[in-house]
Amino acid sequence: MRHYTRNANRDPSPERENCAFVADKRKEPENMSTSEEARKEQPSTYFVQDRDNQSEFDRLRIQDQMITSKMGGVLPEQPEPQALRRVLDVGCGTGGWLLEVAKEYPTIEKLIGVDISAKMLAYARSQAEEQGVSERVEFHAMDALRMLEFPTGYFSLVNARFSTSYLRTWDWPKFVSELARVTRAGGIVRLTESGWLRGDSEILNRLANLCIEASFNAGHVFVEGDDTSVMAQLPDLLGRQGIQNIQTRDYELVLPAGTPEGESYREDLRHLFRVSLPFLRKWVGVLNDYEQLYQQMLEETARPDFVGRWHLRTVWGTAPTHRKTQHVV
Repeated sequence: MRHYTRNANRDPSPERENCAFVADKRKEPENMSTSEEARKEQPSTYFVQDRDNQSEFDRLRIQDQMITSKMGGVLPEQPEPQALRRVLDVGCGTGGWLLEVAKEYPTIEKLIGVDISAKMLAYARSQAEEQGVSERVEFHAMDALRMLEFPTGYFSLVNARFSTSYLRTWDWPKFVSELARVTRAGGIVRLTESGWLRGDSEILNRLANLCIEASFNAGHVFVEGDDTSVMAQLPDLLGRQGIQNIQTRDYELVLPAGTPEGESYREDLRHLFRVSLPFLRKWVGVLNDYEQLYQQMLEETARPDFVGRWHLRTVWGTAPTHRKTQHVV
């Protein structure tokens, strides 16, 4: 098993050094992936190269609904979500999670989603209008890899789900630092990550392993061959930024064929392994038999006895109560 370690002599970029909220380099997790080729990547770091691709658009909508249903709601681990006043969703995509929060908890005064995709934000805004929550829900274009454009201590809860899809391992400290900064003292920072999608299909698991290899080469996971390595680091990543009262909840999703969730899972897979092909080619190499594998995967996951499996983990904690600057909410 291979671990990448940070090159201590590497010159940090001016942008990273000049940011007022850059995390202390001494506090980064050990074995942080540092693929030099990956570090040179400045455009979109999302694992789907064309995030405005219609298949990716459809996949995220399907996935949002499936996950919320199987996890038992939008905030199943929070004891008093109705007491929240302002909620931020970072990397909100099509806005599905945030819109469900708005409908389920009408006492929340302001809900804001940020994403880098203009197409997804336009769709999210149209859905907010259609679902009658646009007075409370806003969507803004924002790059999660840069400083968030909000005051310190502004939100009661800050949520980020599946950030591994665009964060490299070395991005996490600054990212979590920003989430903590915009969360009010005693407010909640909430992260959800997952392992790769699996199931009773040899070909599906083979394709999943290719994606894990590509993710490691691109710097998205900490340990070669281990798609759970980001989930394992979440408590430490939060703790190193001063987050307190850290708790964890795991979800083992079982998604049998013939059920609504099982069909959604298969649709997710159908889109996922199509839109991720450029990513695989870039970080694994030419895959001459990929189309054959893809079609075999579709056949195997269509069997009536197929069962999909997906491991997710939510980790959350409270922002520290002692900070120099605090925005009162």
